[in-house]
Amino acid sequence: MSDAVPQLETIAITLFPSGVAELAFNRPQRYNALSPQAYRDWLSAITWAANDDRVKVTILTGRGKYYTSGQELTMPDFSDENLPAELERRQKTTHDVVQEMIRFPKLLIAAVNGPSIGFGTTTLALCDVVYAAPDATFTTPFMKLGFCAEGCSSVLFPRIMGPSRANEMLLLGRTFTAKEMEDCGFVSRIIPKENFREQILAIAEDASAFSPEAMRVTKDLIRENERKFLEQVNDVEMERLAERMASPDSLKSILKFVESSKKRKKAKLQPAPAQLKIFDQCKQNEDNYLKTCTQSDYACLCKCYNYSVADAKGILLGYMSQR
Repeated sequence: MSDAVPQLETIAITLFPSGVAELAFNRPQRYNALSPQAYRDWLSAITWAANDDRVKVTILTGRGKYYTSGQELTMPDFSDENLPAELERRQKTTHDVVQEMIRFPKLLIAAVNGPSIGFGTTTLALCDVVYAAPDATFTTPFMKLGFCAEGCSSVLFPRIMGPSRANEMLLLGRTFTAKEMEDCGFVSRIIPKENFREQILAIAEDASAFSPEAMRVTKDLIRENERKFLEQVNDVEMERLAERMASPDSLKSILKFVESSKKRKKAKLQPAPAQLKIFDQCKQNEDNYLKTCTQSDYACLCKCYNYSVADAKGILLGYMSQR
């Protein structure tokens, strides 16, 4: 096995002499959003930590203000003939990240240094211990995006938080504070912001002195009976998530989310004379327009809703593919 620590594009890995490995989401300028590359790096990092004998304890954390802002949302390019294969690869990578965390044989500590959204939040339940900074928040905006539960959260969240609180998060999309998550047992302890990383490292350093074999055996006793079940849950959740993300209502929700989170320049493209006839109609009823239009009508969509040309073409192709 190579002694080199993996150098990844979106995750910074630090291996300390004690055997503590810190895996830090490292896109602070994008609030540690999970791009396709970030998912691939996450899989590479967690697999390396599981298999490198030098690693005794692993910390999962974020650089900058956020732990992670969740999946980086962009509209798919439906005109790309390679899109189906690419989406399948992304789904498999996400599935495999969860699977590796279910199977992870060593102590896995989550250090939530700031807001955690989506997949970053759901996978916390697969960690052995979760610590949080006082300003950390926890959100799963799945209903707003037309998605569904993932990361085994459909099973683990109700078990840890209680059914009602879990439903508030998963079904209503309510954001929970670090204190609320500590109160319900999801977060073990809130650690002061000013020395957050130092305290986490000190805890991990202490744990690294324990017998690795004793740690592995004890973790197996805690997790082994449910690992196969959680792998089945992961399979089902990922299958349902793929269905949801391909649905017209989810595509529309993604586009609206992207639009609301970015300041887009107003499209200057003017509608052609023939498109002016349906201008008022489509402005009043976007859904009906989208169900009857063709790709060439994207100019009218830009004019009515201030969509960029690329996003307008993408959403029209998405709706056309569902007819």
